Amino acid sequence: MIFNRNSFRRSLFRLFLFLAFFILPSSLFAQNETVYIWRNVKGMKNQQSVMFVHRPSASVKNTGAAVIICPGGSYHHLGLYNEGYCSSKWFSERGVTAFMLKYRTNESGYNHPAMIEDLQRAIQLVRENAAYYGIKSDKVGVIGYSAGGHLVTMAGVYGARAQNELEKLGIKTQVSLCPDFVVPVYPVVSMQDDIAHHWSRNSLLGKGKNNQTAERKNEFSMELQIVPEMPPVYIAVAEDDDVVDCRNSLRLYESLEKNHVRNIRLAFYKWGGHGFGMKDCKFLREFQWNKALWQWLCDIKIVE
Repeated sequence: MIFNRNSFRRSLFRLFLFLAFFILPSSLFAQNETVYIWRNVKGMKNQQSVMFVHRPSASVKNTGAAVIICPGGSYHHLGLYNEGYCSSKWFSERGVTAFMLKYRTNESGYNHPAMIEDLQRAIQLVRENAAYYGIKSDKVGVIGYSAGGHLVTMAGVYGARAQNELEKLGIKTQVSLCPDFVVPVYPVVSMQDDIAHHWSRNSLLGKGKNNQTAERKNEFSMELQIVPEMPPVYIAVAEDDDVVDCRNSLRLYESLEKNHVRNIRLAFYKWGGHGFGMKDCKFLREFQWNKALWQWLCDIKIVE
């Protein structure tokens, strides 16, 4: 047998991907339950989108609140650890049931509407099974990082407009698909040429002029889509973000103010860069941005 080093390396890489996305979440991420959100849905059974459920431990009081976490990754891949697992751990340690969503991305060949379908389906399942998870159906929010911040903002917009992507798949919902709070962290917001994160835009809309017309760029620029019925929004961003222009966050906040959306907050930090998530890092230790977020959740009566 002839040993092919390149073939061997490719095999190892494929094994690593398998471990990272299917085995490691069950061990390193130590979730209580894995939910395949499209199981038993006609025409969607081959979709591998999952939620990793992290329930509050027995040693803390269950607040009854829930959060669905959407990691970033330019709509191309997902930062499951520092944005997904670390956030799940932090929330669940404080009595909030956390659902880390592994939504479909362009790395596997998906564009819009796959991502918002996954998030709306997640909201549906969490709300419909509120009693099972020990949560209150009117305290279900979303937090997203980078491109995930765009996704959760879109969920707020779609929910406020009663724009139901699941109906197009033949799924009837009896619960609201509008989250009760939205937390975009260093978010992608705009698809406009001057501040767009181009990798995210390409992954979401697809490349080519036909996919990225002026109309589509406007449609998916969330700062142009805000309505007064939006749920409360908390934005966190650093001025020195060198990946996603911080003006994305500023334009989103300005639009929220202009539309008189209730209970909005902008946490604007002088430094911190991009991708800090909730991992133990210099930025988190210096500013404790998640504690400020927790206080806001107290202020709007999601937690006590």
